[in-house]
Amino acid sequence: MAAGAFEGQYVWSPAANDRQLASACMDIRAGRYFSAHEVLRETREDFEVRAHRSLVLASEAAGSDLAERWLAEEPSPEAALLWARVAMLRALHMADARDRRQDTLVRIAQTACERAAQLLPTDPTPWVAQLALTRLNRPQDPAPQGLLTAPTGPWYLFAHILRLDPWHREAHHRFLSFFFTRYGGSSSASWDVSAFLSQRAPASSPLRLLPLVALVEDYNPSALLADRTWEQPQWITTAMGIHHNWFPQVAGYRFAPVLDLAYLAHALFMAKREFEAREVLTAMGPYASRMPWSVFGDPEEQLTKARRSCGLPIPSAP
Repeated sequence: MAAGAFEGQYVWSPAANDRQLASACMDIRAGRYFSAHEVLRETREDFEVRAHRSLVLASEAAGSDLAERWLAEEPSPEAALLWARVAMLRALHMADARDRRQDTLVRIAQTACERAAQLLPTDPTPWVAQLALTRLNRPQDPAPQGLLTAPTGPWYLFAHILRLDPWHREAHHRFLSFFFTRYGGSSSASWDVSAFLSQRAPASSPLRLLPLVALVEDYNPSALLADRTWEQPQWITTAMGIHHNWFPQVAGYRFAPVLDLAYLAHALFMAKREFEAREVLTAMGPYASRMPWSVFGDPEEQLTKARRSCGLPIPSAP
């Protein structure tokens, strides 16, 4: 992974330093899908990159008929996957907007996910898209042993995905989000699930970041000393452990895991560990994600504040 030097302006594109993906996104905006087919086809054995690329491409295609047109003209596993992702995003968007078309779009998305799964049975990505939809119909499968709160949820579907890919990053994040308060869960359940999932992952896994994600999700700016939470020993230990065990692995990644790096940089910055935060922010190069910074204010202002505190270059005024 080579994120590149910081050149004075942030790059907010979710494609980050995946140049092929960025090019495919441009083609999608122009109504062309050949590049999307190429960048997805070469990831059939790399589920992490396949999940990320399909989600980014779907976010570009969701506002047009490209996915439907591609599937009609060339019903390949890649076309079916993009359609499943687009249908998933549309259903979630309608649900968040409380649109009356929600139920119809959910049924369309579920059918699209099933078709994509049939065309490439080894690929967990269509099942992960179905997992994202579960926050709308709220399945209540019993939790396995080992969780203090024993929260019910889409455990059976999650278990199926883990049989295909035990450490699938997006699957774990989608599953955790099911328990967020804003989607009908509770703080206690999200804390419990994030700890359970992270503790079973290898020390060098990005899944160790899940408790930091739950911590940001639970942030309440009106709470007493809310911003000092990250300075508590347990969170310093968590962030420093991730920096020690996972962060060195990032150099071997194909592409910069910008969102995971942002959560780690934020936690270290909030914990007053500027030296380590500087290393993580440097590894990100110019690439930026709106989360977790947007929870605390304008994301560009918050990121700039962290970079300035760590003695790193900040964007110049336009």
